[in-house]
This record gives sequence, structure tokens and C-alpha cells, in this order.
Amino acid sequence: MNAPGPLHELSIAEAGRALRSGQLTSLALTEATLARIDALNPQLHAFVTLTRDRALADAAKADTAFARGLDAGPLQGIPYGLKDIYGTAGIRTTCHSHLLHDHIPEVDCAVEEKLRAGGGVLIGKLGTFEFAIGGPSFDLPFPPARNPWNPDHFTGGSSSGSAAAVASGMVRLAMGSDTGGSIRGPAALCGTVGFKPTYGRVSRRGVFPLAYSLDHCGPLTWSIEDAALTLQVIAGYDPRDPASADVPVPDYTAAMGRDLAGLRIGYTRRFFIDNPFLTPEVTKALDAAAEQMATLGATVDEVDIPAFEVFDACAQVIMFAEAYAIHETDLKTRPGAYGRYAYQRIVSGAVLSAADLVQAQRLRRELTTAVDMGALRTHHALLAPTGLSTAAPFSDFGKDAARWGGMLTNPFNVTGSPALALPIGFGSNGLPLGAQIVGRPFNEETVLRIGFAYEAASGVSRHRPPLDELSKAA
Repeated sequence: MNAPGPLHELSIAEAGRALRSGQLTSLALTEATLARIDALNPQLHAFVTLTRDRALADAAKADTAFARGLDAGPLQGIPYGLKDIYGTAGIRTTCHSHLLHDHIPEVDCAVEEKLRAGGGVLIGKLGTFEFAIGGPSFDLPFPPARNPWNPDHFTGGSSSGSAAAVASGMVRLAMGSDTGGSIRGPAALCGTVGFKPTYGRVSRRGVFPLAYSLDHCGPLTWSIEDAALTLQVIAGYDPRDPASADVPVPDYTAAMGRDLAGLRIGYTRRFFIDNPFLTPEVTKALDAAAEQMATLGATVDEVDIPAFEVFDACAQVIMFAEAYAIHETDLKTRPGAYGRYAYQRIVSGAVLSAADLVQAQRLRRELTTAVDMGALRTHHALLAPTGLSTAAPFSDFGKDAARWGGMLTNPFNVTGSPALALPIGFGSNGLPLGAQIVGRPFNEETVLRIGFAYEAASGVSRHRPPLDELSKAA
């Protein structure tokens, strides 16, 4: 069998075509995936648990289904990884913490149920910031994931292992979670695609929560098309998730491949341009992305949304109050089992009052209305930065208080809007720069259409990290 090109360079769509044509077997793809993980993971620390036997069994099952003419969907036979807060039956789910180091759930989370039913191949569990909060700590059971573009730099968080695994070609798909930017931030800093669907679009049942009213589940992938194919499998109503929305799931690939004629995109330039942490290369890359989208047929103009500082204060109060409620018992009885960063951040919720939370939730409604009935009423989508600079080196992280990563992502956790992170270029240090496209509630297909058109025209996503030295053993 002659698959088209090196197996680790195939997208989900490309690998899927090869699997269905008989050019490739899932077993061969899975064995190549495991070999690449063996070669790169000792340096990048993306995976904390490998499920070799399960992966090989899943691959054999997928090949048998293909041979019988059975097709469960676009992810059949495709290897994937799960952020290690996703519950998996019989497979440890640690949340990257000493508290759950040996925790083995009895049932799968909702997303894993769908991926498994869709014929996917589970390769393993991926590193995260402890309980999806904190920072790249060195006082946890596993070392932090490293950025494939430069292992001296961090990946962003909290879906750190997911971004490192996808960027390095260990897997084409990794599931992450996003409470304040934990899919989009790592995607931007590692040069991958990351998609946070609308709040309620993908079930969080069985995923360890950080903040109930802000948590989203979504994929990190190599391409926009791969993100769309994944969302097609995992989206849908789940009556066992109280936040799940009973909204029809459209065909996410139907509008991809079209130009942007007829679309209005609001460029949120005034939202970030005066931020003191902004680097000129981010501004230049965002301006170029806006121009590219206009060239593709969209009407692009500047729009206003409320100040980031207001969004940030609202998001922080809600997140820390809800996180403290989840962790209160363990913080009181087992404080020493937490890593320093996670403990310092979560315990801050103890000083928040009920009045603080009520006021933050009231403000949240005002901010959401300002976006949905303002810029997103007159525009189909918004263009915004994900972050203000490239990934920081590990040397920037001190003993206390995890360094702010310069992310501008949590406004769209407050609003619950669908938000797609995609690469838009590189800094002078060779590290990726990213933007996010934000859409109207439950209109992921327009966001994906814009991202797909930009990705194809810019060619940025075709660049891969220089992993020659790390991958010699692969």
C-alpha cells in the first residue's frame, strides 16, 4: 500500500481518503503514530498516558469495518488524543495532578463515547495544566509539555499537551477544553487550529470541570477542515449535560471552499491596539489577515466591543468562584497535594462573596448583549487577536503566581460565542502568531467558512516546526 506522503503529514481528510481507497490501513497509520510519539514525546512531554493496546485494537476494528463496507464517519480509523481531564472508562484520568494520579473512571465522557462510536483510534491522554488551571508547573506528576517550535518555550495552556501533540504531528486531532482560552491560546502559540464551539454545542459530561458556566470542549487540529470534520462527530444535544443546547447540527463542511463575498467581518482593532503588552509583529500580522479577508471578498471594517479589562474582570470572578466551589473540600483537607500554581489560583476564589458572583453574572449578560446585539448584529463574524505576543520561555515563570500569557481569549467565554483560533504568521523569533474568528451563537459554519478561505489563501498552516533533530528516531 502506498499512502500519499509521510503518514504524519496527512490531515484527517487526506488520511480518510487513503483509508477509504485502500491505499492505507488504520493499523499502519496507528503504528506510525505510536512510533512518532515514541520518538518525540520524551522531549516534548505531550502525552502522559499511551493506550497502545487499545489503539491497536481500535485500528483493527476500523480496518475490519472498512473491509465490510461499513463507515461510521470521518474519524473512522483516525488516531486521536484526549486532554487528561476527559474521563475514559478503565483508563486513568489524572487532571495532571497528584490528587487524581491513580484515578480510573468507570464510564467514558460524552465526547469519548462519540469518538469511539465514530470509529476513532484512541492513542492516549495528553498533558494539561493541573485541573486546567495554573501554569506550566514542575511540581506535578508529569513535566509540562514543550512547544515544538522551540522546546525552551511553553505551549500556552491549559490544553498544553494537545497543542504540542498536534503541532509536532504526533496526532492529527487532540481534544482540549476552553474556560478562558485553553484551546485557542495553545493553538495560537503552537501554530495549530483550535476551535471553541458555542457554549452548549458539545457536551462536557464526564469532563472534569473548571468553571461550569464557562467550560467548553473542542478540537485542536492541523487544519480548518479537520476541525470541521471533528465537530461534525462530537456536536449535538446531550440531555445529561445541563448546559447542552438542543439545537440542530448543520453540515460544517458545506460552506467551505466558497469565497467570502457577501460576508461582513468586524475587525476589533481598537479592542487591543493600545494594550501595553502588544508587540508590533502581532499588529502587522492581524492587519495583513484583515486585508487578506477583504481580498477574498468580505467587507472588513473596524468595530467596537467593550474593553478587555471589563471582560477579564467578569471572567476572573466567575471562574475563580466556580473553581473554588468545585475544589473547596480538597483545598481544605489536602492542600499540599496541589501544585503551587493551581493552589494559588483556585484558592483565590475563597475571598469572593456571593455578591461578587451575582454582580459578575449580571455584567456577563450586559457584555454578551453588547456583543451579540452590537458588532455581531451588523457583522457575520469578528476578527480578533488570540494573544499579544509569541510564546514565553519557561524562564519567565517564577516560583509564585503563574505569568499572564497575554491572551485576549476569555471575552468569548463570557459571551459563549464560537471562536476559531488559526495561525496568521510568525514572529521574528520564529514562533507562531495567531488570530481568532468569532461568530454568532450556533453559527460555527460561517466561522469555519471564513477560516477555511483564509487558510487556503495565506498558506500559513502549511508550515511545520523544525523537528529534524527530535524526529531522527521516528
